[in-house]
Amino acid sequence: MKARYQYRFYPTDQQQQLLAQLFGCVRVVWNDALAICKQSEKLPSNNDLQKLVITQAKKAESRAWLGEVSNIPLQQSVADLGIAYKNFFDSLKGKRKGKKVGTPRFKKKTNQQSARFRLGGFSIKGCRVYLAKIGEVNPIWSRELPSSPSSVTVIKDCANRYFLSFVVEIEPIQTDAKNQSIGIDLGIKTFAVMSNGEKAESPIYSVLDRKIRSDQKKLARQSKDSKRRAKTRTRIAKLHNQIADKRKDFLHKLSTKIVRENETIVLEDLNVSAMVKNRKLSRGISFSSWREFRTLCEAKSQKFSRTFQVISRWEPTSQICVRFVG
Repeated sequence: MKARYQYRFYPTDQQQQLLAQLFGCVRVVWNDALAICKQSEKLPSNNDLQKLVITQAKKAESRAWLGEVSNIPLQQSVADLGIAYKNFFDSLKGKRKGKKVGTPRFKKKTNQQSARFRLGGFSIKGCRVYLAKIGEVNPIWSRELPSSPSSVTVIKDCANRYFLSFVVEIEPIQTDAKNQSIGIDLGIKTFAVMSNGEKAESPIYSVLDRKIRSDQKKLARQSKDSKRRAKTRTRIAKLHNQIADKRKDFLHKLSTKIVRENETIVLEDLNVSAMVKNRKLSRGISFSSWREFRTLCEAKSQKFSRTFQVISRWEPTSQICVRFVG
């Protein structure tokens, strides 16, 4: 099975300029290909799109700078657009599970930027990673890669942080579980109530959330394209990242603990999209990120060879857990 391993790195000033150029080229190729798809009656193939937006575009004076970056991330950008359209059509036909997927959108300069290198565009040399036409970067290896990666994605988030995300193959881990099974009922203040009587309290996001609301009001009053607005936007992005990192740390630790200790994990199938329509609860539900917790439990159950089950949303799980705990 495949997994992602992500590491942060700090590029030099010159590498930041090269990465900014690469992200811009990847974004332009995506937007050009998307514009062609929207104007065409029939969706062009990936090969045809690559010829139009990469090969032929490099010959034009207005797009000659596409040749200054590695060709591999540009090709991957067109391939990703094809996957995005496939997911959209599968969602329309009901072949794709989960929430409906919309049509691909044009990429913006202010959003998160990324560029993907496949084999041939990157290599690992000791503790350093070489990226084509970027140079060697030195990521912070918080853990070892379990196998040789098949691709690496360079990411720059809205708070100007840089990451390397590797795709690797991992083998399932065989470990004995302490308990036979566990049922989990999810909530807002108390994130999870387990059938064995344990509770997991949700982290407090209200302090950071108040700062975000205050800065968003300030952002709305500032003139566009001003330096102050850019600083405020970056500060808001950093606060959002603090909330996301805090939530991710909590969900990963809780899901790992549950999957390691139990042979069978049972979760309720919650209709989150309908629940967030309640204005009084929508913010708390969004912060809790129940869907992400379910995805983590499901993925880690495969990793640890556990059984993961989802029961109907109409089952009285809250009443059963409260009665058991009480």
